[in-house]
Amino acid sequence: MVVAIAVVAAAAVGVAVALIANSPSTPTDPRPLTAEEANRLAITRFLNYQAGGRSVTITVPNTSGGLVITGSVDYRDHLGYGVVRGKGRDTSSDGLIQWTTTEVFVHPMTDSLAEPPVAPPGSGWHRRPLNTSGSSLDSALLIALSLGNDRPDNAELLPQNGAMWVRGDQVSGRTVDVMAGPAARAKPGTAGNVRYWVDADSALHRVEADVASEPQPVVIDLNTRPYVPVQPAPGVIR
Repeated sequence: MVVAIAVVAAAAVGVAVALIANSPSTPTDPRPLTAEEANRLAITRFLNYQAGGRSVTITVPNTSGGLVITGSVDYRDHLGYGVVRGKGRDTSSDGLIQWTTTEVFVHPMTDSLAEPPVAPPGSGWHRRPLNTSGSSLDSALLIALSLGNDRPDNAELLPQNGAMWVRGDQVSGRTVDVMAGPAARAKPGTAGNVRYWVDADSALHRVEADVASEPQPVVIDLNTRPYVPVQPAPGVIR
């Protein structure tokens, strides 16, 4: 099953032959996935899990300007870690962040960092529950964690549940297919709420997800830098 975010709970994402016949600039109408495209989408999360983790850049919109998280996600232990920087007027959350599927740990910092330190600080962390609704930040964190799974998704069910091919595109110098995910389980009307940028080798390069709390989507770019394994901060239970 694929993360289809109308409510972000842990409805997860599921997902080289025929690259796109249309150029990224050629307008086309969405269409059902071919069998080959469905197979590629179905193994994207599994490839992330096999890799152990991916570097991520998470862009979270909000009315104050938004947040950008630069860091890594461990798909074996379901643990994320990164630097948070505010855009526009929203700088109150600047610092370090770690998160699991149930908790968020924040470490305020006055100095701006481009990358999180490999070893998290030994003190100064504040813990809170991860909110599964009403927070674009927490929705984005949960989506990022759900982009890995220990087995492939069911390729046959993806088109049946509304997954579509949207268009061709380019991202990070790679030619990709943009695919809209199927409806979340027991959530009719949510097909297409999450879009996946998938290359010919089934590697996932970007995810764009609609969240109920914001008019603009969350954007997660993967493998933007070399992956650095995540070390848990004090008190983080994986």
